[in-house]
This record gives sequence, structure tokens and C-alpha cells, in this order.
Amino acid sequence: MPNVPDHVPTDSLPGAVVKAADALASAARDGIACAPVRTLLDDGDIEAAYAVQRLNLRREQAAGRRIVGRKIGLTSPAVQRQLGVDQPDFGALFADAAVPEGGEVPVGRLLQPKVEAEVALVLGSDLPHRHCTVVDLLRATDFALPALEIVDSRVRDWDISIVDTVADNASCGLYVLGASPVPLSGLDLRSVQMTMTRDGEMASHGTGADCLGGPLNAAVWLASALAERGDPLRAGDLVLTGALGPMVPAAPGDAFHARISNLGAVGVGFAAEGDHR
Repeated sequence: MPNVPDHVPTDSLPGAVVKAADALASAARDGIACAPVRTLLDDGDIEAAYAVQRLNLRREQAAGRRIVGRKIGLTSPAVQRQLGVDQPDFGALFADAAVPEGGEVPVGRLLQPKVEAEVALVLGSDLPHRHCTVVDLLRATDFALPALEIVDSRVRDWDISIVDTVADNASCGLYVLGASPVPLSGLDLRSVQMTMTRDGEMASHGTGADCLGGPLNAAVWLASALAERGDPLRAGDLVLTGALGPMVPAAPGDAFHARISNLGAVGVGFAAEGDHR
């Protein structure tokens, strides 16, 4: 993360929101995970957590980063069980967080990376309605891609509640997109099968239905939630619809490969220790 600018106004924000945002920004900048920020915010205050997220997004944009889409988190019951939460959330995707398909994540780029496979959608038109429908989404989507999301947490030991992960930009890290776009026409995303290997061994599996009942359901939820907040999805946006199976910890030297039926495959590696290219 670039150095956080000090000129983003915070006077109108509660002190606890600013303090939580500062802690997460410092963790990202210094590469040292912080304590859970839920201790600074009212327990369960998701709106305060989104205020923290928005403040740090504004700071990063002021530092020159460009938002290119959104991600949905906590859509898989398996991931919800892993983190002890019971509802989805969302965060922003930055252009400089994209890793080329088959590329490599440098040592030290992330603090506590974990990998999950999901369906990505790219929009061809806006989704401004507060009550978005599947039909709206189908009409607005240009194509789908297989994707890997490399989630990360600035909170020490992944000791997170939903307040922590929301504040931490839905635990965004990096993402990898497959290279062959697939139109949605005739594609049943609910029935797709996902398998993901780590170093050639099965590490995670699931189906489209494991993602909030289907990736389209997840994207409809996101579109409606963002429109309700006055920040709707726009043409050209990338949407990562959520994990199809459990996330898997990544270590230096690991290689991940995921295949999603009818969509294709996507892979990424993690540089080995001592490799600081």
C-alpha cells in the first residue's frame, strides 16, 4: 500500500473510526499485522466498519490507486464457518492488485495470504437499481471468468469478526483472472464444479451453489447493496462473486491451480523464500 496521505479530511468522522482506519493502514504500510479493530468500534457495528473501509479507500485513491470493481466476501457457508460469521460483505478491487494468470506473488507482498477460487463477472452496463434482479444482472454482464482471490488480513492471526473484515476492505489482497472470457448465455453458474489444488494436491472444492446459492445471487445482493448506498456498480466493473469452497493458506513456494467447469482454469504461484525479484 502506498504511503497514506494526510490530507484526506477526517474531522466529520468519529474518532474510533479514524483510529481503526489508521491501525489498518499502518499494518498494510509497515507489513506488521495489527490487533483486531473491533475493540475500537462498537461490537457488531457494521456501519462503523464500512465507514473505516471508506476512509481508507479514499486515502488509497488519493495516493493514486484506481478502483476497478468490487468483491463479495463471506458467501460460502464453509468460509463463514471458518471465520465465525453469518452474512456476506463487500470490498473494493484495485487495478494494481491484479496478478497475471500464471504469475507469481512476490515474497512479502502480503501478510497472511489465503487463496480461494470463484467466478468473476465483468459488466457491460450500469446496475443502478436498489432492488436489482437476476434479469438486470444478466443483461448487464458482458462475460464471466474463472478467478482466484488471494485474500489477506491486516489483523493479526486472522482473529477477525465481521466488523474486522469489513473495516479491512473485506480482507482484500490480490486477484488473478483467467484468460478466456465466457458469455453467460446458456451457462448455469449455480451448477459449476470447482476444484483447486495446491502443489498438485487437492486443497478445496465446491460448486456454484455453495456461493450464496449461486454466483448470480451473490452479485444481485452486491448490486442492490451498493445502489442502496448510492455507489452502484458501473459498466466495466469487475465483480468477484465469492468463494466456491474453503480458502486455503498460502506459503512461499506454493503453486495453486483451479478449474471451474464450463469456465476454464486459472493459476498462480508464490515466490519461494529468498526470491525477492
